[in-house]
Amino acid sequence: MSEITEKIEHFFQDGTGADGGAAAEGATGAAGVTGATGVTGDAASGAEISGAPDTPDAAEAIAGAPTADGLTPYVDGLRVPPTLRPEPTGDPRGSQVEVELTETWTRLHSQLPPTRVWAYNGHFPGPTFEVRRGQRIRVAWTNRLTGVFPVTHVAVGAGTSADPLVNHPGRDGVKPDPDVAALPGWSVTHLHGAVTGGGNDGWAENAVAYGDTQLSEYPNDHQATQWWYHDHGMNITRWNVYAGLVGTYLIRDAEEDALGLPRGAYEIPLVLADRNLDEDEDGRLNGRLLHKVRNLGPDPESGKDVTLPVTAPFSTVNGTIWPYLDVEPRWYRFRLLNASNARVYNLALVDEKGTPVPDGTVKQIGSDGGLLPRPVDITFADDADPAKRKLLSAAPAERFDLLIDFRALRGKKLRLVNVGNAPFGQPDPARNIPYPQVMEFRVGAGPVAEPFVLPGTLSGSFERLTHDIPHNHRLIVLSPPGTVGGGGHPEIWEMTDITEEVGEGPVPQAEGVVRVQGRDGKLKTYRRIARTFDDTLGFKVAQNDYEQWSFLNLGGPTHPMHIHLADFQVLSRDVFDVSGFDPAAGGTQEDKPVVFDPARPVPVAPNEAGWKDVFQVPAGQMVNVLGRFDGAHGRFMYHCHLLEHEDMGMMRPFVVMPREVLKFDHGHAGHGGGHDGGHDGGHGNGHSEGHGA
Repeated sequence: MSEITEKIEHFFQDGTGADGGAAAEGATGAAGVTGATGVTGDAASGAEISGAPDTPDAAEAIAGAPTADGLTPYVDGLRVPPTLRPEPTGDPRGSQVEVELTETWTRLHSQLPPTRVWAYNGHFPGPTFEVRRGQRIRVAWTNRLTGVFPVTHVAVGAGTSADPLVNHPGRDGVKPDPDVAALPGWSVTHLHGAVTGGGNDGWAENAVAYGDTQLSEYPNDHQATQWWYHDHGMNITRWNVYAGLVGTYLIRDAEEDALGLPRGAYEIPLVLADRNLDEDEDGRLNGRLLHKVRNLGPDPESGKDVTLPVTAPFSTVNGTIWPYLDVEPRWYRFRLLNASNARVYNLALVDEKGTPVPDGTVKQIGSDGGLLPRPVDITFADDADPAKRKLLSAAPAERFDLLIDFRALRGKKLRLVNVGNAPFGQPDPARNIPYPQVMEFRVGAGPVAEPFVLPGTLSGSFERLTHDIPHNHRLIVLSPPGTVGGGGHPEIWEMTDITEEVGEGPVPQAEGVVRVQGRDGKLKTYRRIARTFDDTLGFKVAQNDYEQWSFLNLGGPTHPMHIHLADFQVLSRDVFDVSGFDPAAGGTQEDKPVVFDPARPVPVAPNEAGWKDVFQVPAGQMVNVLGRFDGAHGRFMYHCHLLEHEDMGMMRPFVVMPREVLKFDHGHAGHGGGHDGGHDGGHGNGHSEGHGA
């Protein structure tokens, strides 16, 4: 095993990687599932908890005492982005909207100097679009980005055991990367979640420069939901998004209207994003955005340095570090989005002593793709054993439609905190959480008339997908960092089933060959057909087909996988013993396949049982998702939504075209292995029944 591989495996085995405190084991172990799939742990209690802090210092930290960096939590009010409601017109082409990408200055905290950012229409985050279902709009994303790139990038060496990711402000004496400093304003906007043609999707290589305009059309023929828009520029998404190019997008429909959910001042977007800041020569925060990553050293094969995804010390909500919000003692609706590059938030809502709010206070009513069939109670529980805690896990790009009932909490201050292994509300630098604070809610004491009543059923139109639906199969392997040929980074491997070619007997170990024994006990052999973005197109999908995509993580961090265009449902989470995969050889050992482990069942969490387009895939799990590619066609992408991983190659294209056209395809790219129900068997670029639900 190479030195760089050992560093990477040790890093993730310590649990201090991009998961930001979530349990995750290394390349040869199975995934820890705590916090990885939404609601976790045992039932919460409203009573005092054993893990609650009992020291004055801890109480002061929760109460919002000034931090070591001189910033005081909860002194700035939450900013709410302006709402952009395109006016409906009789024009069949839809409403015409222009949004400018501009340089602007903002105050991330009142104790900081202004910060220069790139933003949509001058707001960080950008304006919140609000449209009706079926209201077609055309957006002109006009590039007005000028001046020096607003983000300083450095890659620094090893930290300490207390701060392994060097997750603190300042450049640690490292000079800024001149290549990043020289980046121009080159950007393309992707509406994440949108059902729209490939030409409107924001293809990463179709970015535009200053003075040019990206024209995109969005039919918005989708159930009520929260999408979001962000930069998707090839190779530099991590820095463009970090610079501020994010915003949220809401679709309304009649079914949602009929629920009478909180609206207006009582419905608020919460855009979470962690950020770091540079310092001046005197060690004071100067307000400049700092993208600081840890450098693990050169990869022995490529000679290029291997860096980890960014995680930053300061949590911003709607562009403010640790804000507060005055709320009335009534129901509120919060549209939560994790817009961080790579941080997975493990959230808890607690009072000033660190005690979780009572059961029933927080309900999740929707996920990435729309309303859940019924409300899900989000409860929080602390415990000395982190595996028994209950938290809300939010990976980058995931959305959560939350209702919070403040009626029984009159006069209290509540804190949304990020949790590592320390008691709720306490710092845990060793787990990459120097500051647990996210935001504060200040609940009023006066009486309020509350008209809202939470219904038991939210969406009568929701239909649960099952494995019985005729569908095609795809297998995507997520290789561990340090695998041969990967340059030290994890990769996406598209696989094709070659079991009929090689038989079911022993298969010599070979690079790119992975043997999998699924839940049905059958042993299958797969060969890699693509691993980089520029490899030959591998997946061709017939429009309106259902497809099951199975993501198998063979080791490393949890990858939040995102598929453009379509909504999916999680069929199952299967735990595998992946110790048979040898990163040094790039394949499974001859006599040791990757094997399904029935002794460690992982149920699909209730709050991820709805429509999703981002799926957390921990190490040692195969996550099986099923969806239909309808509504549009063209060339799209799927990728890991840890933006540093995406930029470093964890992204692949796929094509959707009419079935009648696909019949004339003369290439070798797979059409998916079929399953039952009369579908064509395809061309083998998938996997057969048995590894999924």
